[in-house]
Amino acid sequence: MSADISFHSIIDYTVDGPDTQQEFVAVFAEIQERWVRFYPGYQSARFYLSTDGTRVYTIVRWASEADYRNFVETSDTEGRMAAISQALAGLSGKAEARMSGVPTYTVAREVGPGPQRLDV
Repeated sequence: MSADISFHSIIDYTVDGPDTQQEFVAVFAEIQERWVRFYPGYQSARFYLSTDGTRVYTIVRWASEADYRNFVETSDTEGRMAAISQALAGLSGKAEARMSGVPTYTVAREVGPGPQRLDV
């Protein structure tokens, strides 16, 4: 596999059911479209829903940590956070953040498809 130098923000929320999951994705996708996706180095935001209806993970991918840091330093953080608060308040159900600390990560290793290892 090629080295992946991308940088990720992994956002984790607990929600109270599948309907809230769907609402959460809709409003947070809109936040990405209005507040984030046009910054240099932004690559994508993927939303993952737990099959039991209780969690939503959002993985925001940046080309590099420098691109993410530029976004943090130059974006309207206050406006974006207000939009997030408003989005959460507008949900018909309950959603709570589960992150502790800064939710940013680099890729350490990836195992892709290939033949089975038999030397173990």
